[in-house]
Amino acid sequence: MTDQTHQEMLRKYAEAIVKVGLNIRAGQRLIITLAATRGVPHQFAPLVREVAKAAYAVGARFVDVIWGDEEMLRLRAQYAPRDSFDEYSTWQVDAVVKMIENGDALLSITGANPDLLGGLDSEVVGMMQKTHLQNFSKVSEKVTTNAVNWCVVAAAGEEWAKKIFPELPANEAQAKLWKAIFETSRIDKPDPVAAWQTHIINLRKRATYMQSKQYTALHYSAPGTDFTLGLPNGHLWISAQSMAQNGVAFTANMPTEEVFTLPDRNRADGVVTSTFPLSYGGTLIEDFQVTFENGRVVKVNAKKGEAALQKLVDTDEGSHRLGEVALVPASSPIAQRGHLFYNTLYDENASCHIAIGRAYRFTLAGGEELSDDDFVSAGGNVSLNHVDFMIGSPKMDIDGVKPDGSHEPVMRQGEWAFEA
Repeated sequence: MTDQTHQEMLRKYAEAIVKVGLNIRAGQRLIITLAATRGVPHQFAPLVREVAKAAYAVGARFVDVIWGDEEMLRLRAQYAPRDSFDEYSTWQVDAVVKMIENGDALLSITGANPDLLGGLDSEVVGMMQKTHLQNFSKVSEKVTTNAVNWCVVAAAGEEWAKKIFPELPANEAQAKLWKAIFETSRIDKPDPVAAWQTHIINLRKRATYMQSKQYTALHYSAPGTDFTLGLPNGHLWISAQSMAQNGVAFTANMPTEEVFTLPDRNRADGVVTSTFPLSYGGTLIEDFQVTFENGRVVKVNAKKGEAALQKLVDTDEGSHRLGEVALVPASSPIAQRGHLFYNTLYDENASCHIAIGRAYRFTLAGGEELSDDDFVSAGGNVSLNHVDFMIGSPKMDIDGVKPDGSHEPVMRQGEWAFEA
């Protein structure tokens, strides 16, 4: 891909982010958050600047960026005093919260090194992560209630690209990852915005079907997985597009292939086996199983990263329970690429998944208006965390459990078992 072609694809990507992901309205402000290393200027600056141009073109009033350097996290974990990990600089959180309260849009760009904190003291990493979650919860709470139009996208970080394509020189790996990002985000289509509109309609049909069934539970069967997950009364199946409280329809993830809702926090029983590694807090967790009883995690084991997984579960009481269940066909465009991305935004769209921790309030009818206690009483989960992990495969069958206890197919061998 020539530099000119790459720049044109960045322009189209930015336009889709602004028009489909965020759907920015005239007069809105936009804040962009991101962290990466390598390159002077910042390696993601070309994309950020194209997003800014696209946002101003549709009438954005002001675009601001919080630049981050992920390497600072590793340096802190290595060299900071051990009694300092409850320290946190809150000015960035306060800035983001202020813009959200003003009705402005929020874009997060991910592209982190999956192994950033690998090999470091798990106690230190756990303390850092918990402090971040506690302080960032003010933003997380706004996001889970769809207070404003928000979106998460990816950029091809150099270290991330090298992780995916270790056999290639760094520049070739990064170029190949950019190509994958453009293709899975439909930027290679003649009209990416129109392609996204068609995709949103098709996903919405799946969500409408699932909503019409009003299953009380889902049952999963696959090698290493025998698992039943309850669904609460009033659960809402959501797909690509949502409505923010500020009145803007937006698409929170680009790419997205999922149809999702919240499970009943008290009804999860059995064993699930991961089918993809989980990159969490700079640590890669691989080949793991999670055992549930009465909704609660009672055991975890992993071939790699087990201490990090246990720290995740032990973050708070809500991290012992689930907050999301998502259905994704094994033939999704991301799965068809035939390689891992080591990034949840991408890998979750290659596989059915569930999420440890916080439930999105908008996946329960009236959930945005409920107090924490009432949300929990209705079956929703409250936690500092929301961490997806992938359990789907071409060998997985999923049944919907009807109110009378009978079962019917939802997915067979990883694919939809119904027409929509």
